[in-house]
Amino acid sequence: MRITQRVKKILDWYESDNPGTKANLARILMEGKLGGSGKMVILPVDQGFEHGPARSFAANPPAYDPHYHFQLAIEAGLNAYAAPLGMIEAGAASFAGAIPTILKLNSSNSLATTKDQAVTGSVADALRLGCAAIGFTIYPASEYAFEQMEELRELAEEAKAAGLAVVVWSYPRGPALDKAGETALDICAYAAHMAALMGAHIIKVKPPTEHLSQEAARKVYEKERIPRATLAERVAHVMQAAFNGRRLVVFSGGESTGSEALLETVRGLRDGGAHGSIIGRNSFQRPKAEALALLGKIIEIYQGRG
Repeated sequence: MRITQRVKKILDWYESDNPGTKANLARILMEGKLGGSGKMVILPVDQGFEHGPARSFAANPPAYDPHYHFQLAIEAGLNAYAAPLGMIEAGAASFAGAIPTILKLNSSNSLATTKDQAVTGSVADALRLGCAAIGFTIYPASEYAFEQMEELRELAEEAKAAGLAVVVWSYPRGPALDKAGETALDICAYAAHMAALMGAHIIKVKPPTEHLSQEAARKVYEKERIPRATLAERVAHVMQAAFNGRRLVVFSGGESTGSEALLETVRGLRDGGAHGSIIGRNSFQRPKAEALALLGKIIEIYQGRG
């Protein structure tokens, strides 16, 4: 694998990491149709845990099969595939070495009543399955946020020592935030910054809205005239919060939506300097041919051609 100058520059951002971790970051960044560009599109399939099988896969029944998701990510030319333990185990031998995988180490479910996640995998599992990285979700604003941060700290230390990269889903939610607050610009930027402070190599957040949630933050945004009218401006601010763009940040695709609306969002992400998208339901809930066409258009946008 010949690493591009752009990827080498990104690897230089991670000054404390060992060669194994940097090699695994390079595996992700050099994979697929965006390989070497510093941009990424990742397929995450943890929705079966989070929302239940029918809500996740009934719209496209072939997606009940774990092999389907490996095949979709490979055929689309994506950078990586992220999933919980059972999903990756179910295709680990058939697709060994075919695409970098990210083992999601904690999960919630729609039957739960608390804003928390259970640890459902280990660093040893990730190594056994040949994964390039571990994934972990934290809920800033949750009553359990501090416990999640402590779990992440231990797992990230173990993963980095073993040469794995760390991907953090940073999703603010909890009693102090209403639905609008979960995607407010000040909250999304704060969430990205927390993930960077926790040592994440790749950070996943939601596309931010123009809304401001914290009154103390609102005063600063207004005083300093931080631009937020367009998605590109808001994304640029989130990138600032992620160590002034020195951490890889990818943005979720969100709930199922129309193709044109999603592509317009991706254009805003690109124009704001995002490192990519992590698209789950908006890809695997479509028939494969339609999903491949959509993912192809998303890749073209990050290539500057869409």
